[in-house]
Amino acid sequence: MTEKRKRGKVVTLVKGLPAEGNDLPALLTQLKSRCGAGGTIKDDQLELQGDHLETVRRVLAEIGYRIKG
Repeated sequence: MTEKRKRGKVVTLVKGLPAEGNDLPALLTQLKSRCGAGGTIKDDQLELQGDHLETVRRVLAEIGYRIKG
């Protein structure tokens, strides 16, 4: 999902991944590398700077996550 922030900045959000059983910092590092963008973890969700929805979906599917919507 993408979200527009202050000053028109777009952020790609990855929600619904439980912290238990997932190495969120390693996953974030992999997504940032593939998207060529910065990012952070806030409240058990991953945030990537910019509109990278299709890339994130593709990478998560390659890893083995089921994607909704």
